[in-house]
Formats: sequence, C-alpha cells, structure tokens
Amino acid sequence: MPHTSRRRFIAQGASLTGLLAWGTPHAAPATAATDTHTDARFVFIIQRGAADGLHTLVPYGDPAYARLRGELALPVEQATRLDSLFALHPALAQVATMYTQGEVLLVHAVASPYRERSHFDGQNVLETGGNQPYQMRDGWLNRLLGLLPQRPRAIALAPTVPVALRGDSKVLSYAPSNLRAPPDDLLLRVQQLYRSDAQLDALWTTALQTRGMASSEVTRQDPASLGTLAASFLVRDDGPRIAMLETEGWDTHSGQAGRMANQLKGLDALLGALRTGLGDTWARTTVLVATEFGRTAAANGTGGTDHGTGAVALLLGGRVQGGRVLADWPGLDTPALLDGRDLRPTLGLDALIARAAAESFGLDPERLGRQLFARGAVAQPLREPLLRG
Repeated sequence: MPHTSRRRFIAQGASLTGLLAWGTPHAAPATAATDTHTDARFVFIIQRGAADGLHTLVPYGDPAYARLRGELALPVEQATRLDSLFALHPALAQVATMYTQGEVLLVHAVASPYRERSHFDGQNVLETGGNQPYQMRDGWLNRLLGLLPQRPRAIALAPTVPVALRGDSKVLSYAPSNLRAPPDDLLLRVQQLYRSDAQLDALWTTALQTRGMASSEVTRQDPASLGTLAASFLVRDDGPRIAMLETEGWDTHSGQAGRMANQLKGLDALLGALRTGLGDTWARTTVLVATEFGRTAAANGTGGTDHGTGAVALLLGGRVQGGRVLADWPGLDTPALLDGRDLRPTLGLDALIARAAAESFGLDPERLGRQLFARGAVAQPLREPLLRG
C-alpha cells in the first residue's frame, strides 16, 4: 500500500518472506474483562538510554535521511526492506521473521509528552505516565494492575522494581545472577531465622516461591537468557500475567554503528527467546518495547547522535495485527524537524500504551487512558486496532 498521505496513519503490508508479596488491587476496573482476556499476558520492555529509532527502523525512502546521517546512514541493501519508505536494521533478524508472520507492529515517530532531554526525567515520565517528571509517584503499569479483575500477578525481571511497576499493587521481582546458587541448607537456615518475624517470614516465603517459578537452567544475564527467564514465569498457569524487563546501553553519542548493531542484536535475541519460551502462550501475549525519547536526526561529529525526541516503539505477540508500520511520517526536511534537530513525534506513547493494554485485557481504551495517565485522558486517542480478537 503506497504512502498516500503523511498526515494519515498507514498500515503497510509485509513485503518480505525484591521480592514482594502479592497485594489486593483497590481501584475499580476500567470495564469488566471478558473471559477471553483473563489469561492474557502483557510484557513491557524499556530501552534505557534513548534508542535511536532512525537507526532501528530506517526511513531510507526519505530524501533527507542520507544527507542528515552521512556515514552513519545505513545502506538499504544491508537492511530488511519493508516498503518504499522503511527498512529494518539487519540485526533484528528474528523480529523480521516475526514481522513476515504478522506478529510485529512497528510504530515510528512516537514519544511521551516529555520534550526535554534528560534520561532520568524522560524515563520517569514514560514510566509514571505523567506530563512532567516526578508529577506522579506510582507507575502506569502498577495502576493497570489495580484496574484488572482476577488479581493477576506481575513481576519485574530486574534487581529492583522499576518505577513503572511501583505503587499500591505489590509485585514480585527477580533478577538472574552469575553467582553460584546458594545451597538449600543455607536457604533453610535463613527461613528458620526469619520464622519468628511475621513480616520477614512472609517476604522470605514469597521470595522462595518466586525462585521456584524461575527456570532452574537460567542463571546468566545475557539477553537470550533474560527472554527465556521471563517466559519461564509467564508460561506457568500459576505465574504472573504482567512482566517488565529492562535493557540498558542505548545512549550512543559515539561509535553508534557498531554499538547499535550489538544492542539490536541483543534485543532480537531477547525477543526471540521470549517467543520460543512462551510456546503456545505466545498466542495470548502482547509485548511493548519503548524508550524514553529518540535521538537527533543528524549525526554528530563523533559517529553518533545526541538526545532527541521522536523514536520507535515495537509491539509484538501472537495477537498483534502486525506485518505493518504504523506512522504519521512527518518527514526529515529541516522545516519538519522539531526545534530544527529532532524527528517530530506525531503519535503519543500514552495512546499506544492505552490501546495495547486495553485490547490485551478486554478493557475500554479511552476509559483506561483516563485512568492511567496524568492528564486525565489521552490527548489524541489511537483509533487504529492493534490486536486480533
């Protein structure tokens, strides 16, 4: 399908072959989820450091792209061409395969409401759903938990619970370690030590139960192992239904070509392992990958890019209406750039989050948006269906 209007959403067809105990939610649900959605899984993967969307999903068909990027421009013959405008970085090989199978939706020129360029502030806005940094104390993913029936569990695959999962609804956390696993005798001794303390005993019991859910074969912290670990929790009938994973290292001020290739290769391995590990559960899973903001349209003088605005988000899963790029492409000509330097965002991450989460759990997207985000409603709700069923 050709790009008939850059001010219209387009759906392009594919052209290529801590450990805390569970708490009780206190908020009323946005709407009652149907039986077909009560067993859904939702995974949020954050790319910390501001991932370069123009390097991930390359707008090779935009005449200004090669001029702005110079030697950093990715030759289209090295990428996986999706249509006449966009090509996927070759390191995302498994993502490309899922794209052809209709399980990946790529969203370009997307951003949170944050318009400054601080990593910490940008991540806070993304994770809390606020309009400005530190406006809200809890995270949108935790608030989502409180709106769902059936008391689903959630887990953070991280050393500490990320901001997006902090709030009144308590969650599990688990971090893989490269250290040798402690012997059962030591764990038993600690359990006996804590038995006389009601609070520590409950926390320790939950910790051991969470440890028992994890795959005993996964002890490494590489991306593929993290994907396998997440799947080992989510695939269980008694396991969590919501998970959050963190990826780091996306701040590429220099040496971007090689560093982004390695970063994207790692993300690809994580997503591929997650899909494989979930097996049949993949059909009920939605995965959202997003970053706090994008990077400058033009390369800097050290083979990298600086902090920008518009970025790329990925939506993956067995229910995703994929095999397409969703974009209201603003163009890369100088007058079209935000502040004369950044890809101008034309879609809000809040709209994407609200729609994806609502469709995953059978909720009303606009009502959910009002309950998740600080402004009381998504400024421009996304009408485009994202999932099947």
